[in-house]
Amino acid sequence: SPKQYISPHLEPPTLHQFIIVVAGTHNVLRSQTQGRIDEGFVGRNSELKSQKIGVGDLPDHIREFPHPVTLTTVSSDFNKQTAKQSGWELNDLSKPIILVVKKNVSVLDSLYYWLKDMNARGGDQIETAPMLLIDDEADYASINTNKADQDPTKTNQLVRQILKLFAKSSFVGYTATPFANIFVNPEAYSEELYEDLFPRDFIYCLDPPSNYFGPEKVFLGEESPSRFLIPISDCEDILPRSHKKDHNLYDLPGSLVQAMNVFVLARAIRNLQGYRVHHCSMMINVSTFTDVQKVVRDLVSIYLQKFKAAVLSNYAMPDSFSSKNAYMKNLRSVYEEVYPDCEFSWGNIKSELHEATSSIRLFLINSKSDEKLDYGRYNSTTSGLTAIAIGGISLSRGLTIEGLCVSYIYRNTRTYDTLMQMGRWFGYRSGYEDLCRIYLSKDAISWYSYIAEASHELVAQIREMRLMDKTPKDFGLYVRSHPNRLLITSPGKMQRAERIKLLNNYGCRLEEFYALPMDTSINSKNEKLIVDTWGKEKLDPANRPGKEASKGWIVRDVPVERVVKFVTRFTTHHTLEHKKDGIIKYLRINAEQYRTCDVVLISIKKNGESKNPLRLGAQKRASKDEIKDGTWFLRKNRVANRGDEGLGLNEKQVSEALRIRIQRLQAKGLTESNHNPQNMSDVYFRMVRKHPLLMIHVLTGKPNTPLENARIPTIGVSFPQDNYTTQVEVVANRVYIEQESAAVHGGEEPDWEKEED
Repeated sequence: SPKQYISPHLEPPTLHQFIIVVAGTHNVLRSQTQGRIDEGFVGRNSELKSQKIGVGDLPDHIREFPHPVTLTTVSSDFNKQTAKQSGWELNDLSKPIILVVKKNVSVLDSLYYWLKDMNARGGDQIETAPMLLIDDEADYASINTNKADQDPTKTNQLVRQILKLFAKSSFVGYTATPFANIFVNPEAYSEELYEDLFPRDFIYCLDPPSNYFGPEKVFLGEESPSRFLIPISDCEDILPRSHKKDHNLYDLPGSLVQAMNVFVLARAIRNLQGYRVHHCSMMINVSTFTDVQKVVRDLVSIYLQKFKAAVLSNYAMPDSFSSKNAYMKNLRSVYEEVYPDCEFSWGNIKSELHEATSSIRLFLINSKSDEKLDYGRYNSTTSGLTAIAIGGISLSRGLTIEGLCVSYIYRNTRTYDTLMQMGRWFGYRSGYEDLCRIYLSKDAISWYSYIAEASHELVAQIREMRLMDKTPKDFGLYVRSHPNRLLITSPGKMQRAERIKLLNNYGCRLEEFYALPMDTSINSKNEKLIVDTWGKEKLDPANRPGKEASKGWIVRDVPVERVVKFVTRFTTHHTLEHKKDGIIKYLRINAEQYRTCDVVLISIKKNGESKNPLRLGAQKRASKDEIKDGTWFLRKNRVANRGDEGLGLNEKQVSEALRIRIQRLQAKGLTESNHNPQNMSDVYFRMVRKHPLLMIHVLTGKPNTPLENARIPTIGVSFPQDNYTTQVEVVANRVYIEQESAAVHGGEEPDWEKEED
């Protein structure tokens, strides 16, 4: 799944001859990662060295590098004795060497002492081989959870010792939940271990592709709650979220039985769609205890035996007969309830039920089970694996469950990162997204929605940091806290964080979207939205005092709800999504005070303007703006021209704005010989306006610039002076706290006249 990668230790670009991949705390995840490394990097089967796979099948002239060497295999982790027997030393190798190791104290300890004993030279450092250490699930186990006056946790200590052992080393961490990483103490240091694993150099968010089925689509989409999510309401009496390892589980909840019926239907539909050779899976995660997981597996197995027998006896029989069977009757009821718009009739579905059920295999995935969910073993030219995976922690991090259609999760957890990591339903669901169903408790659905918003907000901060060309060392970050029982991550990982309240006031501010996507599809969609929303309005000339303006039209007294809907649907550049979210929330919270907004459609008559059908005349911008990576960055981060915020004000309001300006200048001992309103800052227009002003623009480049033929819509909102605030409680990292403290104790009063420059 798309993850953030985090680099606390970044050396100048170099060829890393020695690579360590620390791949989770469980054998199943390490084995999965090794297989992918074999295929995507080594090019040979780590257990059958002579067998070429993946990139190994590419011609040598395309590969351009020798096959790397690996000391670990799919079935065996790093072992100090094996490494010694190989006789290899890092300085003897003419090709890269890679190890895929479990994030386990004994494994890392063996690795450290083997490196130190066999390879360290003068000064106890390895100077011959630059090293890259990749930490998968970097927010888990690697984080030091001990207090500042104690020694670091053993795993954290060993990772730092291995990094220090090399004269040149780089560290890159990957995780889908980087909450704990931003709370690492950036000042933590010891002579023995150097810096802690704070992401001092960069945090980079990998954008999910359009076909990624992720938390935003599941929990923040307009149709998601009713489309994908099914609440669990009957599990607490049978298998409470808080239970012991010897809990007496006597039966399966009805909702879990329904979920298995949905899974069978999904497999049947996939078969009818022509995807028989594709894998199809279900996940059941209801307990951390392996003993309870085994009981669940046994009960599921008993149910499936009876279910398969019922299907075998009835799938080919007419409905008049099969409908009398309780299993078949229940299955049809679930089909009609969950997939009412299915493209296939019940008769079509019923004909596929025998194959869909007979192929189901159960897998118990935990530390005590030797069952392995290896999809590669079940690849077939006729049918894929149909799997029900039952487990707990081993299912909660990193493990890929291919073709996952149905997830049933009822777990007692209180942290953002653990909840999000349980979401193994996130992934690529091309062709069967509509079949996916997720069973969660009602409060968990609410939690996930809240966490998805908090994650979205953190990603927006990270993108803003990169937009400003800053590093995590000089850009503070925070995560919105939950008002009730949820924690962002475990308390030990948040020792250096602080809970604070942010008061957000947009009064007398102009919020604009100055980073513009050079994406034709986005810009065409936005321009169509402008026409669809405002094209049927009675468009009166936008007036300045005493004369008709040549800059478009104004729509007065538009209900706030309508403006919010427009802004919500308007696609902005991804780096400024947080700004858009802030505007929307502020308007919604203060809707009772504002009630209406004015809307200005800024348009230049001579540049292709049309009233019916609506087409805004584009505003030409200078070539001094920056164009980078498919984005147009407007100079000084400004969209509107001076005076635009005064459009639509009456003469009395403009005179009042001018009076306030003169008064402020005189208070500073300044004089102004030219009191023309067109020369003054738009700040004063905000001070006399009674409600917000939405400004809509279409921009283009000047002649002989790369954007001279472009039409790129953007928007801005001018807020009147007010005392309204939105308040949100967040947990901030040390960098943010220190920056806020510096701002409070060393900041300056804002200069109203700076906007006149």
